[in-house]
Order: sequence, then structure tokens, then C-alpha cells
Amino acid sequence: MTSTKYNRVAVGGTFDKFHQGHRLLINKAFQVGKEVLIGVTSDKFGGMKGEIEPCNVRMSNLNSLLKGRSGYSISRLEDPYGVTVHDETVEAIVVSPETEPTAFQINEIRREKGMKSLDIITISMVLAEDGKPISSTRIRRGEIDPRGTVIKKISKNL
Repeated sequence: MTSTKYNRVAVGGTFDKFHQGHRLLINKAFQVGKEVLIGVTSDKFGGMKGEIEPCNVRMSNLNSLLKGRSGYSISRLEDPYGVTVHDETVEAIVVSPETEPTAFQINEIRREKGMKSLDIITISMVLAEDGKPISSTRIRRGEIDPRGTVIKKISKNL
């Protein structure tokens, strides 16, 4: 458990088909940060991943999930970096192994601008019951549910 308290922590994602991996990412951000800046990919930027829920739906789902919590803001991401490459008050970023390379790119951009690098906190992937990572893509395909339970396919050959 990371006990460091940062003043401002960033976290970003598509947050489509909200699942246990997303929950871990968000919880970790609140655990280490006093203020959490949550970036949600816009329809245009997030749409590159295929059929996803509209951005306003995904943002509304996050607001519902975070009811009762304070110290956060949700904004649209039009690119992979959001406020992290402009806002010097952001001190850390919480990422998954999948998005960790973007955090390294953010730090490269920050260094080029003479800004302090962000501390990168990488969570582990949450595995479904079949031992493979839970992902929105797998949920959209009907392989698993948001908790990582494998959805049994009924064979048509019976």
C-alpha cells in the first residue's frame, strides 16, 4: 500500500463497461491523492477503440460510482495526455500496465517543457476467473462480465 499523499493525482481512461480493473485504478488514485483528476476519453478520441458508450454516459457512470466522495473532478480527454502536460500542480499519475507507456511519454513532454516529472504508480491488472486480464474489450465481446466471471457459451452443436 502506498501511503504517500500527493496533493493532485491524475488518472485517465475510457472507462467503458466499468469493471473491477477500473475500480482498482480509481481506488488507488483516491488512496494516494488528496485531489483526483479523472480524464475520460472523448467520443472522438475514445471512439478509436471501437463501439463504446458515449462519453457523457461514461462520465455520468463515474459520477454515480463516486457519489459521496469529494476531492475529484472529471473531464474529457481529447488526447492521451490531458492536463498532465500543462498543469505543474499534478504530482503523480496512476496507470495500468497497458497505459504505463503513456505515463513515460507524459514525463518526457514535461521534462522537455522544464516541468517536474510525475511519480508513476502502476497498479496490477485484475484477472478474470480464467486468469486473463479483465478488459472492456472482453466484456464487449461477451467473454466475461464486469466482475471477471466467464460467460459460458452454449454450444449450438448439441
